[in-house]
Amino acid sequence: MKKTVIGFIFKGKYLGKDEETFLKIAKDKNVEVVFFDLTKDLDIKELKDRLKKCDIVYNNSAEDFSIEFEKTIEGLGKKVIDSTKSHYKTEDKWFFYLKCVEHKIPTPETILLSENIKIAEGELSRFRRWPVILKRVEGTCGEFVEKAENIKESTRIIKKWKKENSYIPIIAQEFIKSPSYRVTTIGKKIVQTALKQSKGWKATGVYAKNIGKFDLDKNLVDIVKKINNFSGIKICGIDFLKKNGEWLALEINSAPGFDFFESERKKLLGEVLDFLKKEAKH
Repeated sequence: MKKTVIGFIFKGKYLGKDEETFLKIAKDKNVEVVFFDLTKDLDIKELKDRLKKCDIVYNNSAEDFSIEFEKTIEGLGKKVIDSTKSHYKTEDKWFFYLKCVEHKIPTPETILLSENIKIAEGELSRFRRWPVILKRVEGTCGEFVEKAENIKESTRIIKKWKKENSYIPIIAQEFIKSPSYRVTTIGKKIVQTALKQSKGWKATGVYAKNIGKFDLDKNLVDIVKKINNFSGIKICGIDFLKKNGEWLALEINSAPGFDFFESERKKLLGEVLDFLKKEAKH
């Protein structure tokens, strides 16, 4: 029987824990792995030659550049998990809010701000959610997410971001004091929960200082199913908040971290490998 060959996108001069663990599991299951390092020169001819061996490619990097690398691979005719289509649509924080509203999934109140700062100030004034959370519609690990207490602080943050990167839209979201509840799914199967807490107001991304487990209730399981169905993201981490005992969907992420609990890393990467083998046949 033909050996399955999986391409694996990562960033780093050396293999990290995920890459080393995935490689070991693959060897045990008679699967070949071809690594694609984002830090290397992009030689299209070499890339084509290496892709010929691959049945499917998995992107395990949350780096912004990895999306351009994925687009290149898709353009060369290879299937990538997760697709750039799902990234550009569902991972966009404004689009995710709109899809939650469409599917009647509770989510923090959110508005899309005008690129004109004076108009944006009026929109924030009418929104009346102080303090307010400002976010770029794209971003990982809690980057470009700040809390503003008033219009003056909001304007300062928006002006600062526009100097750094003027073309990425910004949303304003009601502030909810809550830990972050992460649910990780692989192929629509819930495989892990992680309760992320912090001394500050940010508990997502690298800001989480204390991580534990939490129990799923039927309501949350139903919400996760709805999000899995509309998102199109096969391997994802969904973040939730709690307000007055009610679950609120915050955002969704492809290429989720598997490092919340070191004892579970091997199990999760094994689930990823088994899922990729199935997807490679479709």
